[in-house]
Amino acid sequence: MFVMDKSEILTVVKEKIADKIHKLETLIEETRASNNDTKSSMGDKYETGREMLQQEINNLQVQLNEVLKQQNFLNTILPKSCEKTEKGAVVTTEKGLFFISVSLGEIIVEGRKIICISPESPLAKAMNEKKEGELFSLNTISQKIMEIR
Repeated sequence: MFVMDKSEILTVVKEKIADKIHKLETLIEETRASNNDTKSSMGDKYETGREMLQQEINNLQVQLNEVLKQQNFLNTILPKSCEKTEKGAVVTTEKGLFFISVSLGEIIVEGRKIICISPESPLAKAMNEKKEGELFSLNTISQKIMEIR
């Protein structure tokens, strides 16, 4: 077993999400700027290019809205101890260390690999409401919950 401050994990996740938001906002601004640069009297060819840029902006905006939702969700997670697997729990199984928060993938905190998963993910659903020592199964792979923080 290990001792890791959950608020530290939460801080790393929040920083990663804030970084994603910043990158998407920058990309949207740069794409808007290049869209303005293509205004020309050259005709249909440029209209098609501008339409493609507008679609790209719309796509980036959808991604940004998703990440903003993740950020809002993270703000509802308190760094308190959990008795069972639920939103905000740090769950240790023999296969890995999972933080039930947002779908962010792998992060490293204090040299330890932690997989950030959404409460809606199949893995989180499989272990939902389980306690230490209990087993759960996903895709015919059984895992034991070693520790919940």
